[in-house]
Amino acid sequence: MHTNTLLVTSITESTGKTAVTLALGGLAQERGLTVGYMKPKGTRLQSNVGKTLDEDPMLARELLGLDSEMHQMEPIVYSPTFVDGVVRGQEDPDELGGIVEEYFAELAADTDLMLIEGGGSWTTGGIVDLTDVDIADRLDANVLLVADYEQSRDLDDIVVAAESFGDRLAGVLFNGVTDAAFDDLEQEAVPFLESRGVPVLGVVPRERELAGVRVDDLADELGAKAVTEGDTEAYVERFLVGAMGGDAALQYFRRTKNAAVITGGDRSEIIAAALEAPGVNAIILTGGHRPTQAVLGQAEQKGVPVLLATGDTLSVVDRAEAVVNTGRARDEETIARMRELLHDHADVDALLGDETAENGSDDAAGDEAAAGEEGGSDTDGATGDAGDGERDAQ
Repeated sequence: MHTNTLLVTSITESTGKTAVTLALGGLAQERGLTVGYMKPKGTRLQSNVGKTLDEDPMLARELLGLDSEMHQMEPIVYSPTFVDGVVRGQEDPDELGGIVEEYFAELAADTDLMLIEGGGSWTTGGIVDLTDVDIADRLDANVLLVADYEQSRDLDDIVVAAESFGDRLAGVLFNGVTDAAFDDLEQEAVPFLESRGVPVLGVVPRERELAGVRVDDLADELGAKAVTEGDTEAYVERFLVGAMGGDAALQYFRRTKNAAVITGGDRSEIIAAALEAPGVNAIILTGGHRPTQAVLGQAEQKGVPVLLATGDTLSVVDRAEAVVNTGRARDEETIARMRELLHDHADVDALLGDETAENGSDDAAGDEAAAGEEGGSDTDGATGDAGDGERDAQ
């Protein structure tokens, strides 16, 4: 059996790489293909039964119905401890590369499509000669480069990455593109890239539900207590740290939208400034300090939720950013929505590989013919899934 291998990498972290990877896996399964998944460098880490593991392979196992072992799917835990060990000469790059190849071969057996998810950005792993360029070469993978876009200078990084991947680059997928940037991207940036021999396979618009997290979900994840009523269904996409004077803070806060301000509970002037900014959807207070009743009354009047979180400001910022950055790919509903977006705004056949799409069509046709010979007893598996693919694919 021929296995098509696609490595999904990104220019920077938090571009929706996981959602794109798992959505492609779902689309391939809907076409009747057998899918495998691997993330050679685990970078989105959490503790699980005493061992640090990446959340993305665990989500892949759940949503793609895989029975692969975690040590196969994530052979390298790219933790701070691991990086320190590399710097001290405790890791052998050739040995690590060999482990990746060995587990890949095990996972790829009897699969039509192997999805390889990059870790962090495409350059992650350079200290052990395992950037995503190196991984693609070792595993003979085609590459999909996921990128965001705000302005023309963002093309610098894309061109450099494209040149580094060379002929292995299948194309670029722009994800989370705002309305303000959409026309410039399609009319100027895409033609420029294609003139440089860099194919653009899709431009996926930004959706609020995929770009942030609701205030009530953020409160749950932080273990924060709400001390005012407000619009807890509003979305937070970014965080602002209130560490300056009131007037400067107000100017700073007014330049953004869909934000949460994080500051000490004793900084009444910062809280008051945040309440004057229309783009602030929540205020998170740290340090165990509760603001005055007058400040809380003002927040209540404006309908802005005020949350009390444990810990100092910097630790709360780190935790909050982790929630937002990982929230866009944490559940089946999000991945289903990404499938729809890819269907509407990207070349799915090219993303999966022409040969893969062809094989899937042939397999489905063969299954349907065989079912017809047996009186139609097996047609649900061939035609029902295909119907779902057309309805749910993005």
